[in-house]
Amino acid sequence: MENELLLILSILIIYGSIIIMFQFFGEDGLYSFTVFATITANIEVLIMVKAFGMEQTLGNVMFASTFLITDILSEIKGKKAANKSVNIGIATSIIFIIVSQTWMLYTPSTQDWAMPAIKDIFSNTPRMMLVGLATYAIVQRFDVWAYHKWWALTEAKTGETTRFLWLRNNGSTLLSQLLNTVLFTFGAFYGTYDLEVLINLAVASYIIFIITSLLDTPFIYLARYINNHKKVH
Repeated sequence: MENELLLILSILIIYGSIIIMFQFFGEDGLYSFTVFATITANIEVLIMVKAFGMEQTLGNVMFASTFLITDILSEIKGKKAANKSVNIGIATSIIFIIVSQTWMLYTPSTQDWAMPAIKDIFSNTPRMMLVGLATYAIVQRFDVWAYHKWWALTEAKTGETTRFLWLRNNGSTLLSQLLNTVLFTFGAFYGTYDLEVLINLAVASYIIFIITSLLDTPFIYLARYINNHKKVH
């Protein structure tokens, strides 16, 4: 199957799963998905793929889903709930980094076949995971802050709290993803790739983030609808 089609399917599956988790488990479902997305993105970011004519890390879509989660929480539960999700993601990353590094300290059995592959994959991850952790903490908190700044601005202009959801969603996420792209690309890969590759990787990543940010807009409207429907019933 073509990479382009797989990426589109991934967006629909991942964003759709967030809505399903919210539908059945509410706020706790979003926190649970944060844990899943954080661990998965830390692994997927090691995989490089080419799609839509651009080299990119596979973790872009999964990482983008964490912004949808914080935006949903900001919209329906407030800043405190959104920051709680960020803190859960940070704690999850720290635990995963520590635990995954202990795997390589074990002496494998003579029957083992997985340890060489585990070492090949996870021996390169401490730097990227630490950079990813720092970037996640900075960018996600910025996203929550920016979301509520956009909200305060539109409320002051219109006198309404529900209008311009698309603006605060995309306005905060697009700025946050630009900051994320610069911090992570150069922090994780500087010295590994030359400057031209880094710039190309950053541009490709941000283009993907623009697309994923715009595509998550219907899902945040759907989450708000579900939340309002639950209040009625």
